[in-house]
Amino acid sequence: MPGIGLSLSETQLAAFKQTLTEEQIDHDGLVAEYDADDQRYHVSTPAQQTRLAADELDTVDDEQAAYITNWYFYTQQVETDLKRAFCRWLEQAAERPVPDRYAALASGIKREWGQLSITTTVSTDGTRRYEVRHTEDRDLEAAQLTTYTDPFAAREIGTLDAAGRYRPLRTAPSLKSGWIFSDLSADEMYDTLETFYPATVVNWYREQRGDLDIDHWRDEQDRQSGIYNLITVLPDEAVEWAAAACCEDSQCLKRREWQLSEDEPLAAEGGDGVFPCRGPCSMVVAAGREWAKLERETTRTYEFELTPSEKQQLEAIIDAVADGELETIREADLDNGANRYRVRYLREKRVDNHGNLSGTPTHLPEDDHN
Repeated sequence: MPGIGLSLSETQLAAFKQTLTEEQIDHDGLVAEYDADDQRYHVSTPAQQTRLAADELDTVDDEQAAYITNWYFYTQQVETDLKRAFCRWLEQAAERPVPDRYAALASGIKREWGQLSITTTVSTDGTRRYEVRHTEDRDLEAAQLTTYTDPFAAREIGTLDAAGRYRPLRTAPSLKSGWIFSDLSADEMYDTLETFYPATVVNWYREQRGDLDIDHWRDEQDRQSGIYNLITVLPDEAVEWAAAACCEDSQCLKRREWQLSEDEPLAAEGGDGVFPCRGPCSMVVAAGREWAKLERETTRTYEFELTPSEKQQLEAIIDAVADGELETIREADLDNGANRYRVRYLREKRVDNHGNLSGTPTHLPEDDHN
């Protein structure tokens, strides 16, 4: 294991011996047991088998030291099955044997969790340390970023986007960059991630185990009362439009697993996020209430006078707003239909002093009697 120089601590040796007086160890390629008759420890790893007296355990080579420290970290330092599974995912334990992992950990194994880049490294006693930063900052020096040590500082970082606007949806891809959490323990790393993206690790773990409980749209409808009872009258096709509008990667980093019902899948794409969405979030429910009110209106036929280019311009404006591209359109991009000057020109030409497109009123005289 180049670059690490592993060594077993007295604490690790004591835990190893104590465990073997009670049971055999069979963990991640390490098999060990204590033979009370010859008072020796039998340590087996994929590359070798050794029989050692108690005072010889600290002489094991790097290969066996790696397996023993790996056992110690995952059974003695990481306290829950959930955190063990997640830490193993971070270092790709299912794909690499321990020696290969330790070699990679020496320089750091990087994985992404939404807009978070997580780097796992290993110390000389096998303890993992973690660094969390924004994916946009993955190649920057730590000195170029603002350092935080308290995992719960992530709450403040995630409250506003880079433009200072409130982020009502924590899993929206609008997390600002410029910060770093370094030298975290496994518990601190977990708390940091859960503060940035609440319940995402828990739901990922449930999905890995096959017991993710999913609340579909109809389940959500059945629970609503008061003002949100309106979503019960939202047409099924509108739920399809809502899912397409809200639950794709450009709007939310979760992967939608909920459907119209267990037996009624939605055709809308659900995103490719690593962590699942187990039910309609509060943003979707609140939006559904507004859309339910809008869907109560009956359609009308309006007649507008537009040139073909103006019709295409309106369509470009809709796309630019829906895709959040307005801020990227430069003032000099006059060939873009959503360019500010082109929109202002269209308003001057086609919108009257009452705000009516082509002078066509929105409401008819008979509306006053309804």
